[in-house]
Amino acid sequence: MRKLTYFIACTIDGFIGDPQGDATSMYQFVDAPFLEFLTAEYPETVSAQGREALGIDAENKRYDTVVQGRGSYQIALDVGITSPYSHLREIVATRSLAESPHPDVELIGDDLVGRIRELKAEDSPLGIWLCGGSVIAGQLIEEIDELVIKTYPQVYGSGMPMFGAGFEPRDFELNDLRVFDNGVFVRTYSRKR
Repeated sequence: MRKLTYFIACTIDGFIGDPQGDATSMYQFVDAPFLEFLTAEYPETVSAQGREALGIDAENKRYDTVVQGRGSYQIALDVGITSPYSHLREIVATRSLAESPHPDVELIGDDLVGRIRELKAEDSPLGIWLCGGSVIAGQLIEEIDELVIKTYPQVYGSGMPMFGAGFEPRDFELNDLRVFDNGVFVRTYSRKR
C-alpha cells in the first residue's frame, strides 16, 4: 500500500498561508543550506520550472504523484503554467474547472477519497504527495499516512490552517526532526493507526 504524505510549509502557529492562501512571506527562509536539503531529499517537490532554473535533474526519490487543490494549482495558472509538476503524475481536486488546461493534469471533481484510495492501492515503490491546500487536506485527513511539515519562523495570528477539518484528535508519531540555522525546522510524522 502506497503512502499519502502531506508535505507542507507552515508558520509556527500552524498556518499554510494568509486568509487567501498566500504564503510568499515564507520564501525568505529558503536559503542555500535549506534549498540544498530540499533538492537532495525531496527533489520532486520542486516545480518543473524551479528544477530547470536550479539545474536539478534528479530522479523522483519519494513520490510519483502529486495531488493539489484548485487554489494551489491556480498559483501556477496565474503565471501561465498548466503543468507545474510535469515530472510527476498531476491530479487537481476541483469542482470549478470543467476541463483540464493540460492533457497530463487529471481533474477530480467528485469522490476525492475514492480516487486517493485507488492511487494508494497501485503497485509502486513511490508514494503520493499531497501538496495543498487546507480544504483537501481536511477531506483527506483519514487517508494521510505521513506528515512532513516545514515550519518557518513566522507567526501569522490567523490565516489558512493546515487542515480545513472539524475537531477530532488524530495521533501521529514523530520520526525525524531537522533544524536549520535560519530557524526553519522540518518534522516528519507517521500516522498511528
